[in-house]
Amino acid sequence: MAVTSPDTNPPMPAIGIRPPLQRRSRESWERVLDSGVRLLEMGGYEAFTIAAVCKEAQVAPRALYARVESKEALFLAVYEHGMSHVMLDVEVFADDARWQGLAPEDIAAHAVLEVAGIFERHADFLRAVVLISGVHPEVYRRGAFYSQDLGHRFAARLLSVGAGSGQTDPEAAVLTAFDSIFATLVLRTAYGPGFSTIAAVDETSLVMLTTMVQRFLFGR
Repeated sequence: MAVTSPDTNPPMPAIGIRPPLQRRSRESWERVLDSGVRLLEMGGYEAFTIAAVCKEAQVAPRALYARVESKEALFLAVYEHGMSHVMLDVEVFADDARWQGLAPEDIAAHAVLEVAGIFERHADFLRAVVLISGVHPEVYRRGAFYSQDLGHRFAARLLSVGAGSGQTDPEAAVLTAFDSIFATLVLRTAYGPGFSTIAAVDETSLVMLTTMVQRFLFGR
């Protein structure tokens, strides 16, 4: 069953950036992007300044300003760089070998664990960008695209084995299950365990999420 594509337009590349052409310049720019991601992970958006990026990447401010037009342009470039690492993990849903030989209910269980694993591995970065998205329309727009992309990849994998077939609209059912998982993980990643009624995303809570998805989508 085909999954409807997200309505959100794909994010545009970061604007106000003059891409490096020479190898040495590309290596320096990569250090800048990696440094920006580390700063977001360690201190959130408040820690992200031009001076801090220059210090972390060991580049001169003049060299950085030759590459970017503003802090905003640099931030969006760093955001996309960080998200590129997150989305590499999302590719697991397109890897048929990863799911071969699993029963439908087991595919649902593994899909839940894969989504949870993405949040766990990239928790510090995702916490920073989720919190800033509430007051940053462009980050919100880009984040919506990426979350919808993950959701539709998740849905495509489960719909391929008949998930939601007992529901009036199987696709809507699978996406609803994904939204429940996603919302739980976003809240706990962004605000910590004290914000949730369950103390942490541990093995027991993941089993509960998995069981909920299996029963809702497969009726058993």
